[in-house]
Amino acid sequence: MKRLFVSSDFLVKASKIQGFVLIAVLSILISSCVSQRDLEYFKMNKKTPASFNEPDFSDYLLKPSDALYIKISSLDDVSSNVFAESTGQSGALDPYSAYLNSFTIDQEGKIDLPVIGKIKVEGKTTQEVGYIIKDSVENILSLPMVTVKLVNQYVSVVGEIELPGHYVYSQDKFTIFNAISMAGDITSYGNRKEVYLTRIENGKSISVKLDLTNPEILSSEYFYIKPNDLIYVKPMRKRFWGIEQFDFTLVFSIITTGLLIYTIIEQP
Repeated sequence: MKRLFVSSDFLVKASKIQGFVLIAVLSILISSCVSQRDLEYFKMNKKTPASFNEPDFSDYLLKPSDALYIKISSLDDVSSNVFAESTGQSGALDPYSAYLNSFTIDQEGKIDLPVIGKIKVEGKTTQEVGYIIKDSVENILSLPMVTVKLVNQYVSVVGEIELPGHYVYSQDKFTIFNAISMAGDITSYGNRKEVYLTRIENGKSISVKLDLTNPEILSSEYFYIKPNDLIYVKPMRKRFWGIEQFDFTLVFSIITTGLLIYTIIEQP
């Protein structure tokens, strides 16, 4: 049987090749590491003010296709039952049930209520609609109480997020951080400096880039979320390479083995 001899020059050459491969792998790892600074919100410095003015908050104005949950009650139980049966007011409702029992604003900007008839609500707030309905039933009910809630109050959070999805919220003042928190927070490879908020205003879709590491976001006009907003978290370039899922040990072994075999075959 022919013996295979490996010269000292070959061993030196192989060691150098392994060293080069190791350096290349380490370089990729170092350049792909996510630092603590990459994960921080509100990066403060000595010049950062201690407080910020709360951004202006404007009530949402209703538009066609919006869905309203309306509850009408009064001291006169018999009369108010007419509205309760028509609006499905039987105990607590989950968001889906509330939607099924809601009134959708038609293309003319109106809703059609039992007994009352059609009411123009487009361009009004839910509070203003409540006042209109209350005035309409005062001659029917004794001390009427009216509650109006927007059912389709949701936000979509996508991109480099732990739990991307479509979320329903009920608060009037719902912030971008509330939305991100509801979606499980931004992943380690999400770019907190490039978060895009898309919103439909006056029939047009607008998109703005937000830097969540800048404390001034606390006073931004886009700090508060509006119904149907979309939040997109852009991935960092480090995420593009998929470093956290890369098996460097396997790659290193394959390259080294291949180079060794090639060098042995090429020996005279």
